[in-house]
Amino acid sequence: MIAATAVVAAAAAAGFVLLGSGEDDRAGTGPTKATSPPASPNNPRRTDTETATVKGWKVVVNPSQGIAFDVPPQWALQSTSWVTYVSENDDPDDTPLIAMRAPAYLKEQWCTSDEDKGGTVEDTPLAVAGSRGNNGARSAEEIAGSDPRTWVYGQFAQPDKNKVRPGTVKPFTTNSGIKGTLGTAWSVGVKRTQKCATNGKAWTFAFKNPQGDLASWSFFGAKGVTDEVPDETVRKIAATVRLYKDPSDS
Repeated sequence: MIAATAVVAAAAAAGFVLLGSGEDDRAGTGPTKATSPPASPNNPRRTDTETATVKGWKVVVNPSQGIAFDVPPQWALQSTSWVTYVSENDDPDDTPLIAMRAPAYLKEQWCTSDEDKGGTVEDTPLAVAGSRGNNGARSAEEIAGSDPRTWVYGQFAQPDKNKVRPGTVKPFTTNSGIKGTLGTAWSVGVKRTQKCATNGKAWTFAFKNPQGDLASWSFFGAKGVTDEVPDETVRKIAATVRLYKDPSDS
């Protein structure tokens, strides 16, 4: 599940605190899992110099990648050291298939279950958004095409990759002028064999930063439910992606 150590078949995403500061968040090098993000008296993702570009929204900051974006006020921001990832349900090593750093969650306890009746209650959020480095990828187009499919497979469709449907991959420019590629994917036919099982969707905006490195923002969430995040809202969030510089580095 998201932000938990346990994994259930319908939702294999989890969270952990990243000890290192590697630029590529795909593998989660040197992680230590935790059931909750580290507490802090001050939100490490908000600074006096960061103001949301959408009135009333919250600013989400990933200092390690130099990325910021906005989310609606109902979303909950996690620590900048928090990493969300998905892995194969039957992988004993829980190796991440894909990961993103400093995420924000919508309705962290959207669905709660104890699938194996073992006494461990697991929470599934309605939606998650975050960002990551993409070292090793060949292009923004490749990232925008593959990452949404991986998120949908890992979080909603596994073990059946045939339930994942690729969407469009098109050029996209954010409100701040970042040019890149936006891709989508979704699942079909996910059976409600478990309480929190549902179809899902994912979006990824990939681009090159000023240093010439590939980076991306991603969203994934439940699809076909009454409180599904509308596609228009996802696009609006993606449009707020912008470069961020830590004031302490000035």
